[in-house]
Amino acid sequence: MKKIIVSIVAISILFIACKQQPKITVKENEAFNQFLEAYYQGGLQLNPIRATFAGDNRYNDQFPNTLSEDFQQKITAFFTDYLTKAADYTDETLTESQQMSKAVLLWDCEIRLKQLHFKKELLMPIDQMWSIHLMMGQLGSGASAQPFKTVLDYTNWLQRLEGYDTWLHTAIERMQQGIKEGYVLPASLTKKVIPQFEVLASTALKKHLFYSPLNQFPESFSKGEKEKLTKAYSKMLSKKLLPTFKSMHQFLTTDYLSSSRASSGISDTPNGLNYYKHSIKNYTTTRMTADEIHNLGLSEVARILSEMEKVKQQVGFKGTLKEFFDDVRKNKKLMPYTTSKQIIDHFNEIHTRMKPQLEKLFGNKPKTAFMVKQTEKFREASASAEYNQGSLDGTRPGVFYTPIPDATKYNVFSDEALFLHEAIPGHHYQISLQQENTSLPSFRKTLWYSAYGEGWALYTENLGKELGLYTDPYQYFGMLGMEMHRAIRLVVDTGLHTKGWSREKAIQYSLDNEAESEAGITSEIERYMANPGQALSYKIGQLKIRELRTKATQELGDRFDIKEFHNQVLASGCIPLALLEAKINKWIAASK
Repeated sequence: MKKIIVSIVAISILFIACKQQPKITVKENEAFNQFLEAYYQGGLQLNPIRATFAGDNRYNDQFPNTLSEDFQQKITAFFTDYLTKAADYTDETLTESQQMSKAVLLWDCEIRLKQLHFKKELLMPIDQMWSIHLMMGQLGSGASAQPFKTVLDYTNWLQRLEGYDTWLHTAIERMQQGIKEGYVLPASLTKKVIPQFEVLASTALKKHLFYSPLNQFPESFSKGEKEKLTKAYSKMLSKKLLPTFKSMHQFLTTDYLSSSRASSGISDTPNGLNYYKHSIKNYTTTRMTADEIHNLGLSEVARILSEMEKVKQQVGFKGTLKEFFDDVRKNKKLMPYTTSKQIIDHFNEIHTRMKPQLEKLFGNKPKTAFMVKQTEKFREASASAEYNQGSLDGTRPGVFYTPIPDATKYNVFSDEALFLHEAIPGHHYQISLQQENTSLPSFRKTLWYSAYGEGWALYTENLGKELGLYTDPYQYFGMLGMEMHRAIRLVVDTGLHTKGWSREKAIQYSLDNEAESEAGITSEIERYMANPGQALSYKIGQLKIRELRTKATQELGDRFDIKEFHNQVLASGCIPLALLEAKINKWIAASK
């Protein structure tokens, strides 16, 4: 068996080099297309939740035990097999688009196999923000991707819950193993998870989140069907899930909490520093070191602080910048609303205001519908604003979720930038156009690389003035604040995970350099503790896209077309940054 390990740098060099040769027309390699389709279909079978979110309902009854030895062996064999077989398709036999797909597949397989070498996800499967119990809560509410339109839909969910129940039992076993081997959450994170499971364990049956679908039966259901499903759901919850939730809650409050660590960074777990190096590569799709990223963050923080000083002077604030942060946090004029609906309407108004300007910057717009919704109450306390993609066929809209724990305390100073990032032209444009792109093979329509996806979304925040926004200096300050937030991440994430920073030191650094509330900052720092490296992707990706735009503007001069630049960035979907850079460089050369 041939073993192939291809770095993203090597892939990029290969990709660029082959384009420097005389152009030869190559027909679509149908065998390779079938290979890519098989990769996609196999991936959906391994990850049926992903299939559900894509609108593919074939596996809605499945929930594999990803923590089992059998699954670990199966997924290792899958990616090893495709990494090896990809070598059978030489670049000379592939079109340019297919060469890109091959490069992406190689990267995808390599990084996933590397991930399996580490025990972090296996022995620390539960946290306060990223773990499956929160996603299952969304699905089980009946208001997310899991459909509840037919009797089969309802029975599918029951079957999926069987698998989920098994997973939860295995999670306890894996976490017990983690205690023995030193893979445990920081105590501060465990304390945030406990209330989540307490709600799941203690809520009365008919008020339980997972009982929600029974309160919204379709009118077409017969009385007998409703009674049968009600009985089955009640049994599943009372006999299995509720006792399992109670077991998890009991375990977390006793053995796990007492064993949780006082430290904050992943470096305090076995092989933690090597895991973090891998995580940097995974999330940034670069070979940057932690020190390089830390120093870049310090530089960006200093640059943005100087811009913030200008806004402070513009609004006539006489105190220090730190005092201005505090004033923005507490300014009642920036908390004008009393109801959640007013806040949702406020975001829709931002959309309406910028619509006329979108034509100037974007030639392609998604067909998938879009809506703004309040984050569900069960996860609102620990959630941040987010985007959930629509279905592949466009029948389920993309949703921008915003948490509103208390409408009277909701501060609007960064809402224009937030809408650009999470909604339009940020995640909604990027993800929807990717899913709607008929020229992409199926597996690339649902791929996600954080450096590209979050980098694009952060890049779009800087488009506000071009889109007719940021006329209010506080909203422009909000944009700077959000950019600062991502710059701070470069400092605190690397500080936490490689430099021994405590949770408290990271919180204080953030308080000293941005206007977010202490509660919001605390939640963010704990987020970085739970998922090392993910927070780095935003700024790294944004800086690369800005760098490429600047290069294209300078080299093309009058020939530079901002709409075409955006089309070029978005047309290939989510790809590693090195491949994006190679593509844009080729476009620049061809446009001269």
